[in-house]
Amino acid sequence: MTSITTTCRDILELLPAAQTACRLLFQECFKAGIKNIFITETYRSQERQKYLYEQGRTRPGNIVTWTLNSNHNSRLAWDIAVGPPKSLYDVTTLNRVGAIARKLGITWGGVWSAQIDRPHFEVKPNWIMPKGYKIEGQVIIPTTSKYPVQLIVESNTAKPITKDDDVMKFTNETLKSAVRDYLKQAVDKKLIDKSHLEKFDAGTLTDGDFKGLEIIIAQRSN
Repeated sequence: MTSITTTCRDILELLPAAQTACRLLFQECFKAGIKNIFITETYRSQERQKYLYEQGRTRPGNIVTWTLNSNHNSRLAWDIAVGPPKSLYDVTTLNRVGAIARKLGITWGGVWSAQIDRPHFEVKPNWIMPKGYKIEGQVIIPTTSKYPVQLIVESNTAKPITKDDDVMKFTNETLKSAVRDYLKQAVDKKLIDKSHLEKFDAGTLTDGDFKGLEIIIAQRSN
């Protein structure tokens, strides 16, 4: 069981609708040139919510939440932050992300009248992707400012190195690290066998292998 002091940044802990909404939001931000955002929290247990609520009230520290009831508990919400050179909660960047979210039917805390929460995004369980949008590739959503948002489509991967054009090879080390992190998270959650990560590290994982793993990870995380 995760400690109440530990922050979960794994989008696979969200419900399927929220996972898709989050990926679509990061994809559209990537396309709009916003690549320096990252996830800071996804699922939050009720115990952790209570722990955070106590901060600034019965426990030392600044107040970080105003409610004991959050859609983080329902696996339908996620928080983001902004990477360097911007400040962690750069208002201009968060406002741009919020405007994109609203076009996608995603609720943004930046428009709440009672308590403005610009880093917060959430959806309802029956959220569906708006007409005219689709997930265009593998969206690598960073959980640290170390890596930028990545959208892996054919044009973003290097040409394979075999005559059958199917072995994954990267010329961009940042992209390679992001893909490895995605596979490592899936292995840690026991969604796929560690042999796939070993193949990736050995440089023998094919494009076909990866596409198949994407389907398996999506199915098993639902």
